[in-house]
Amino acid sequence: MEHLIQGAYFLTVFLFVLGLKKMSSPATARSGIKWAGVAMGLAIVITMLTPGLHNVGLMLVAILIGAGVAWYTGGKVAMTDMPQMVAIYNGMGGGAAAAIAAVELLRGEIEQTGMVLLSVIGGLIGAVAFSGSMIAFGKLQGLIRGRPITFPAQHALNLVVLVVSLLLGATLLDGDPITIMIVLFFVAALAYGVLMTLPIGGADMPVVISLYSALTGMAVAFEGFALGNAAMIVAGTVVGAAGTLLTQLMAKAMNRPISNVLFGGFGKAVEGEASEIKGSLRQIETEDAAVMMRYASKVIIVPGYGMAVAQAQHKIRELMDLLEGLGVEVKFAIHPVAGRMPGHMNVLLAEAGVPYDRLYDLEDINAEFGSANVSVVIGANDVVNPAARTDVSSPIYGMPILNVDKAENVLVIKRGQGTGFAGIENQLFYKDNARMLYGDAQGVVSELIQQLKQLD
Repeated sequence: MEHLIQGAYFLTVFLFVLGLKKMSSPATARSGIKWAGVAMGLAIVITMLTPGLHNVGLMLVAILIGAGVAWYTGGKVAMTDMPQMVAIYNGMGGGAAAAIAAVELLRGEIEQTGMVLLSVIGGLIGAVAFSGSMIAFGKLQGLIRGRPITFPAQHALNLVVLVVSLLLGATLLDGDPITIMIVLFFVAALAYGVLMTLPIGGADMPVVISLYSALTGMAVAFEGFALGNAAMIVAGTVVGAAGTLLTQLMAKAMNRPISNVLFGGFGKAVEGEASEIKGSLRQIETEDAAVMMRYASKVIIVPGYGMAVAQAQHKIRELMDLLEGLGVEVKFAIHPVAGRMPGHMNVLLAEAGVPYDRLYDLEDINAEFGSANVSVVIGANDVVNPAARTDVSSPIYGMPILNVDKAENVLVIKRGQGTGFAGIENQLFYKDNARMLYGDAQGVVSELIQQLKQLD
C-alpha cells in the first residue's frame, strides 16, 4: 500500500509540474489549470487511503464545503475582482500550512528537532502569508484604504514583532512545547503579516500578490518536509519558486529593488511630489477620434485597470475587428504591472477572444510606438507616464513604461481627471499629441465603433 501511495504522489507531482508549465502560455493556460486540478483531486483521494488516517468523515465534510464555496464564488466573481480573489485564495493556502503546523506542534508527536524546526518555519511563513493576504484582499476590495497606512515608529514595531515571533518559535523547538507559547507564536506571526502589509500602497499590489504566493508555496514545502509528504514538498517548492521569480520580475518592471520589496518598503516609492506640469488637457470628440483611427495604418491599444472596471474588453475586441477589416494594423501593448495583478490584462483580453499573437510585452512593443499613427490608452495611467523617463523628482522615475507618447497621436480614454495608483499627474495627458476622451471605457469605445461604421 505504501508503494501505491508514493507512486500516486509521484504522478501527482508530475501533473502539478505539467499544469504549471502549461500555465506559462495563454494558449495552454486553460488546460494547465485542468491538469493541476486533476493532480489536486488525485492527491486528496490517495491521502484518504493512508493507513491509520483519522477523522475521515470530518475531512470529507470540510472538502465538500470548501469545494462548494470555491465553485460558487469562482463562478460569481467579476473579472475586475479577480486580483482580490487570487489574494484571498492564496492566503488560504498559507493559512492551511500554518494550521497544519499548529496541529502538529500541539500534538507534540514530531520527535526530531530538525523536523520541528521545519514545522515552525512553515507555520511562521504560512501565518504571515495568510494575514498579509487578507490585508491585501481588504485593500483591493476597498474594505481598507488603498494608500499606505503608516504611523510613527512603524518599522521599529514591525522589527520587534518579527523578533518576538522568532524567539517564540525558538521556544517550540523543545520536545514538549507549552500550548500558550504555540498560541502566542502564531498570534505574533499573524500580527507581523498585518503590520508588514499595511504600509503597502495600491501601486505595489502586483508585487504583494506575487510575494505572498511565493511565501505560501514555501510554507507548504516546509510542512511537506516535516510530514514526509512528497506531493506537498514538490508542489510547494514549485509554487514558491514560481512566485519568487514572478516577484523579481514585477519588482524589475516597477524598477523596485527586491530588497525594498522583501523588507517592507512597499508604497514608499509612490509617495512624494513630481515636478509641476505645464500645459492643459485637450479633449477630442469621438467623431474626430474615429476619423483619426480610420485613416491610420497602425494603431496600438494600451489597456489598463479602467478597461477592467468598465468591462470593456469585448467592445475593444469588436473595435479591433472593425479596424482590421478596414485595413488598419492593430496591436496590444501590455505592461507587466498593468491592472491589479500580473497578467490581469492578458486574462481579460483572452476572455474577449483577442488573439494571443496581438498581445505584446513591453520589451517587444516599445520600439513600435514611433511608427504608430495612433496609440489608444484605455484606463492605463502610471505605466504610460513619461515622467518615469524624464522627471528625476517623480516618485516613479526609472520605472520602465510603455513609450506611448512617441506615437504620432495619442487618444486617452479616461473616466475623469484623477490620478493613477501612484497618486501623481500624468505628463502624457498634457503632451501636444495627446487628446482626452472622457467617459466610461465601454461607452466611449461603443461610440467609436458606431462612428467608424458610419465612415465605412
